[in-house]
Amino acid sequence: MKTPPKIIHARRNRYLLSVALMLVVGTLIYAGYWRHYCRFRIVSRNAFVTGNLIPVEADATGIVTQVLVEESQYVNKGDLLVRLDEHRAQTALGQRRGELGQVVREIGAVFASRRQMCQKLIAHSARLARVRHDVLRLRQALPNGSVSGQAMQNAEDQMMVLEAEMREAEAELNSVEAKVGGTDRVLHPDVEAAKHKFIAAYLEYLRQRIHAPVSGYVSMRKVQVGNRVQPGDSLMTLVPLEHLWVEANLRETEMAQVRPGQPAEITVDLYGKSYIYHGTVEGLVPGTGSVFALLPPDNAAGNFIHIVERVPVRIALRKDEILKNPIRPGLSTTTSIYVKESEQPLGASLAAVSTQEYETDIFVDELADAESKAQEIIRDNLIQKNDPLESNCNSPEPVPAKNAASAYR
Repeated sequence: MKTPPKIIHARRNRYLLSVALMLVVGTLIYAGYWRHYCRFRIVSRNAFVTGNLIPVEADATGIVTQVLVEESQYVNKGDLLVRLDEHRAQTALGQRRGELGQVVREIGAVFASRRQMCQKLIAHSARLARVRHDVLRLRQALPNGSVSGQAMQNAEDQMMVLEAEMREAEAELNSVEAKVGGTDRVLHPDVEAAKHKFIAAYLEYLRQRIHAPVSGYVSMRKVQVGNRVQPGDSLMTLVPLEHLWVEANLRETEMAQVRPGQPAEITVDLYGKSYIYHGTVEGLVPGTGSVFALLPPDNAAGNFIHIVERVPVRIALRKDEILKNPIRPGLSTTTSIYVKESEQPLGASLAAVSTQEYETDIFVDELADAESKAQEIIRDNLIQKNDPLESNCNSPEPVPAKNAASAYR
């Protein structure tokens, strides 16, 4: 039986009405969703996980004799990673050790010479004082004829000789004093210079063993046994995976409401939408990506094309979520920033350098250890300690020359 046209039109109208109602309801739902949620969110798929990549470089010259780690291994701060051939460094260290001991003994000999000069000056001063007194007595006895003029002349000649020897001894003492005055055997400049040469050789010897500056996973291992490395050569990279963040490149047209402190939700392609990471905007990079490019554009050259630039935004991730669901630098993400409100100004930054990869203390004890070994070498070669004569070279007070000269009048 054929369906009447009225019934067909009625059914069609009901279907159209139903579709129209569904579109209206959907539009209202989307409008409400956009009003209360989407309009306060900026979503970017141009966002990637990043972190600190700690380079491990050689700090000494040598041939690699052992590599103790491989890529993907986890190492703790201070672990031995690479060992270089130590023979040349040991030889140089032994040479500097011998030079330091030799300098200490040479300076000791100079101090002994100074002590000898002091005693010599004291002896000359005593003899000169005795002769000057004799000249005074002879001069007093000369008028009454108790002494001859020849005896007086001989005494005066002897006094002049002793005065010349006194001046010579003083010059020799001044020469030695210029080398050792105002210091002692341990703190002498020559000893200090030799000591620091030994310390430099000792540090060079220690650098033949390369340790991990921070804890992390080994990546990009380039070093091989037999390589000859120089200071600055890259050996490998350490990646701490407990401190990562997201770098989202937002369009400049979306940056007006972005502020530090705003919450963000991140999904990583590795896990899809099954897991959401919660982050916080830490700061905005002070420049677009093109400014920091290897070849920045030169708009003054006439090749300007107006395009929407992107500004990198740093978004911190929670450490507990990273440890629960590990991720790696370089992974793609979808980042949504809630920009409804923030108390932080645009130029603020919440980024901090509080995690372990921003500081290392594996070298902190090396200088103290080297100083201790140098002092031990100095003590072993310090034959004689300082004595009062080295710090004060006083002689018996002679008769002043002007008193002796008055006797000639």
